[in-house]
Amino acid sequence: MRIVFKRSYDADIRLFKHGAQAFWYILLLVVAIALPYLVGEFWLGEFTSMLIWAVAGMGLMLLVGHTGQASLGHAAFLAVGAYANVLLMEKLGLPFLLSLPLAGVAAGLAGALVALPTTKLHGIYMAIATMAIAILTEDIIVILEPWTGGVNGLFAPDIEIFGVNFNRYGNITGMYWLYLGITLLVLLGYRNTLRSPLGRSFAAVRDSEISAQAMGVNLARTRTLAFAMSCAITGIAGAMMGHFSGIFNNETFNIVISITLLLMIVIGGIGFIHGAFVGAFVIVFLPQGISFTRDALSGVFGSSSVTIPGLESGVFGAILIAVILFEPMGLYGRWLKIRTYFELFPFYRRDMFKRQKSYLKTERMR
Repeated sequence: MRIVFKRSYDADIRLFKHGAQAFWYILLLVVAIALPYLVGEFWLGEFTSMLIWAVAGMGLMLLVGHTGQASLGHAAFLAVGAYANVLLMEKLGLPFLLSLPLAGVAAGLAGALVALPTTKLHGIYMAIATMAIAILTEDIIVILEPWTGGVNGLFAPDIEIFGVNFNRYGNITGMYWLYLGITLLVLLGYRNTLRSPLGRSFAAVRDSEISAQAMGVNLARTRTLAFAMSCAITGIAGAMMGHFSGIFNNETFNIVISITLLLMIVIGGIGFIHGAFVGAFVIVFLPQGISFTRDALSGVFGSSSVTIPGLESGVFGAILIAVILFEPMGLYGRWLKIRTYFELFPFYRRDMFKRQKSYLKTERMR
């Protein structure tokens, strides 16, 4: 059993809780860097896709998990990041190292413009408003055909950094390492944001807006900043997705992507940064797992492999229902319970993670 004593505010917000945690994360980083030497190109491409979804998941997690605002329209900001990145590279000739952050800034500004008139919306109303924006974005992409290519889409140019070409089919190893570096930078910025006063404001708004306002938190400003930062991270993921897919159009960033993103973080664990990575792993590798399982069963029973339409969606939906019914904290939340059980054994109590059914009295005034 490990006991961590926090004697100061700095100890409460430090990057790692203790040395053992830092060791395991460093070990994980070493494995991630060495991954191209451990797996083939196909699986390396899948892990690269997982990194893209993890960055997009972190963007939505900042809004939903740490600020408490629902969104079903983040596919629109994926599109803003993807199109802005390609246009900056092709029209202005900017290198990828400049176009990528500027694409994130463009998506963040678009998110701020959306957040300004919707800061007083909550729950389902906020979700409906953002969903309408996602649907509208598909039509806007078609209307702006001279810049976006309309239904024909845009081709993302290869990434070149200091004379090195990064391409999914020509240099997947280099692209994986590049995307791993981008993911780590986003992760570090995200973690530091949560440790800052602004991150504490996000959590206060999520837990109780009335209590946060009583403590001097500006609700409109905090929610707008959360939406803008969330969209900026999502825009970076959109730029990464555009280069990974090679070509994209208005159908690439549809409402299904927004719903998938939300379900992804629910399965991974809302409110945990780890939940974005766990959910991304499920999203990317679930189809492969279903495919291998189907082929294995076909070999066992001696029958031909039959593709069942909608099987992946059905399995994903079943996992989602199971998570909501039996583990609302998501897969990472389940891992926390298992880890805590062994850390506190034999002092673990079953009600330790029981969901709080009551609410703050101040919330009754809403």
